[in-house]
Amino acid sequence: KDKKYLIRIPGEGTDRLISRREEAEVYRTISGLGLCDDPVYLNPENGYKVTAFLENVRVANPKNQADVERCMEKLREFHSMGLQVAHSFDIFGQIEFYEKLWEGRQSIFGDYQTTKYNVLSLKEYIGCQDKEWVLTHIDAVPDNFLFYTEDGEEKLQLSDWEYAGMQDPHVDIAMFCIYSFYDKNQIDCVISLYFDGNCDKKTRVKIYCYIAACGLLWSNWCEYKRSLGVEFGEYSQKQYDYAKDYYRYAKDEMRKSEQR
Repeated sequence: KDKKYLIRIPGEGTDRLISRREEAEVYRTISGLGLCDDPVYLNPENGYKVTAFLENVRVANPKNQADVERCMEKLREFHSMGLQVAHSFDIFGQIEFYEKLWEGRQSIFGDYQTTKYNVLSLKEYIGCQDKEWVLTHIDAVPDNFLFYTEDGEEKLQLSDWEYAGMQDPHVDIAMFCIYSFYDKNQIDCVISLYFDGNCDKKTRVKIYCYIAACGLLWSNWCEYKRSLGVEFGEYSQKQYDYAKDYYRYAKDEMRKSEQR
């Protein structure tokens, strides 16, 4: 009928990684809230999805300050809605799950067991911190923030809700940063943007913990995808580096706090 649409056909191995029924529940929950276009069709059995085609779309540029500010505003808007679904996204559980999908193969990283032990040790600190528990995007990376023009105005929506579930919304900040390959100064700037310059020390350290955990999560995900013949190169290495580096940053800040 003279309209353009996009169809998503899930990629190799995603049937083992994503619950399409849970994804469908998320889309029902966010329907009509202006966070993204409602799917025209979504099959909760096989994940086939049809959406209206948006003209003149661009993804967020993580090196553009104005774009990053808009993205953090969108995240705050979404998180403040306090939406609820029946399932959660367990970061540490998913780290173990992705590792099991290797089916006995060893990690390509020689110090993997040490890195994993260190990252898992951060779970106790995270558990002791104050946090909200709301619907969280989980994959809130720049490529999923879509800028488009409608009625002469540039608008922004958040796409790709496959991994979304109940979690501490500050996980979305960590995800945005590690996908963007930000260094520590850039990460601290994004944290300050999200909190309007009012992020307390404990929350900042908690986000460092999330960066470490999410780095290992996606590194493990990459190792599973590698077994299917899908290579991620620099992305995989960078995520593993975040796991190691931000474990150290978090522990250093914890020690400083204990000494005060």
